[in-house]
Amino acid sequence: MRILIVGSGGREHALAWKLAQSPHITRLFVAPGNGGTARVAENVDIADADLPALVAFTLRKKIDLVVAGPELPLVLGLADALAQEGIPCFGPDAFAAQLEGSKAFAKTVMRAAGVPTADFMVFDDHLQARAHVLERPMPCVIKADGLAAGKGVVVCKTREEALETLDEMMLRDVFGAAGERVVIEDALVGEEASFLAFCDGTSFALMPSSQDHKAALDGDLGPNTGGMGAYSPAPVLPEADCAAMGDLVIRPILDYMAASGHPFVGILYAGLMFTPAGPRVLEYNVRFGDPECQPLLMRLDGDLLEIMLACTRGTLAQTPVRWKPQSALCVVMAAGGYPKSYPKGMEITGIDRAEAETGVTVFQAGTRAQDGRTLCSGGRVLGVTALGDTLAQARDAAYKGVELIHFDPCHYRRDIGSKGLGRR
Repeated sequence: MRILIVGSGGREHALAWKLAQSPHITRLFVAPGNGGTARVAENVDIADADLPALVAFTLRKKIDLVVAGPELPLVLGLADALAQEGIPCFGPDAFAAQLEGSKAFAKTVMRAAGVPTADFMVFDDHLQARAHVLERPMPCVIKADGLAAGKGVVVCKTREEALETLDEMMLRDVFGAAGERVVIEDALVGEEASFLAFCDGTSFALMPSSQDHKAALDGDLGPNTGGMGAYSPAPVLPEADCAAMGDLVIRPILDYMAASGHPFVGILYAGLMFTPAGPRVLEYNVRFGDPECQPLLMRLDGDLLEIMLACTRGTLAQTPVRWKPQSALCVVMAAGGYPKSYPKGMEITGIDRAEAETGVTVFQAGTRAQDGRTLCSGGRVLGVTALGDTLAQARDAAYKGVELIHFDPCHYRRDIGSKGLGRR
């Protein structure tokens, strides 16, 4: 079979790495890919948002399945465009992708489906939003409605901070059109976890729990990033509780989407907060998280392609989905300065040595290959990922791998997995 992966990050390298292990695949393409995907697949110079070019490529190359990595092409309608040509897509249609593309849509669906979430209100009028902030208790969370590259959520501790955030989003357009409408909701306190499931429109297969680390600095300090590391499983959501959690936060969304005439196919990702009052859904995503994808795929025991095809064919309930009992942990190595301004073009050394000597798998994100060298091309550069019989063993192996890899300036958190270790 001929497979096309859409995207260019560490998640897409992990998808290519896992899919390349399938005996059913004869050619594997990634558009646009990166220096790491070039090691296991054929990179194609097409942007992930260029839907006409992507569809034309799938027709020209007789692609059998398109796997959407990031959310943007799904929100733009990649699955819909491919369906018109009879090409299966692992990912939801544009209507269902609004679960990530519009926070107001997602919160409204949660309320209608009975999914526990923070109380909220939606505003597209700046003055009405300000009036609400002046009356409501603090703290609160203000979210730009549309896609904002993971940066459109602000936890406001004071009324002044909330008013300034509204001005930035709705008047100064710091997030462009994404901030024309905002969601204002209660701030929740607790520990977070990521909870993902494969979905075929009616059935779902749960993945083990995982936990992302969004803050740039140790101790969850500093600005939010796209994710500085992740591990699985997350003790805050033990395996014994996963089935009940699936019934609480996955099943109602699948039923709602099916009843709306848009069965959800692909990855449904629930971002959870475990509060003193019980679990609450912070958000839904419609694809693998990055970097949660890396440790999850390290633990997947079987053929990822067979699972994805079952999702597109509606046969997931008859398809085994198995997981290795070990823990997995990913440490993101980022360019110095990220998530603010950072340099590019630094040479990366030590990847092969780290993989050979420590057993880690290094997933490349912001990289490009040039003249036999691997160079930095983005903020999050590498995801050094390891399996271990325990979380502590996986953590030790990952950090040993990190120590053998060099580029300057480089930044990474040194406490990935600490919350999980503290719960054991």
